[in-house]
Amino acid sequence: QVQLVESGGGLVQAGGSLRLSCAASGGTFSSYAMGWFRQAPGKEREFVAAISRSGGVTYYADSVKGRFTISRDSAKNTVYLQMNSLRPEDTAVYYCAVQWFHSAILSSSMSDFGSWGQGTQVTVSS
Repeated sequence: QVQLVESGGGLVQAGGSLRLSCAASGGTFSSYAMGWFRQAPGKEREFVAAISRSGGVTYYADSVKGRFTISRDSAKNTVYLQMNSLRPEDTAVYYCAVQWFHSAILSSSMSDFGSWGQGTQVTVSS
């Protein structure tokens, strides 16, 4: 059973940067596509980015394209989300997850993901 632990969140001013990490254990990390989602207060959880098993293919929500970069390190069983040019609207709890279903292509649908981590809070002040 795969377990995921996110870290790296915090408080940052608008325009700043943060790097989130998601450490995986209990499974074969290189076998899974992975994704990042976020949930702001009072809103539904939304897709942020996904990365293929090899790391060679990535997929981003339009709202973060050009500002965020997803990557993975198989030696460390870790997925990263580098977030630059942060905006107040990026404030949310960020979650990583394994794409268990329809894994032939990267997905942005929550229903294709599972083994959710506990989340890490990102707060961007204006």
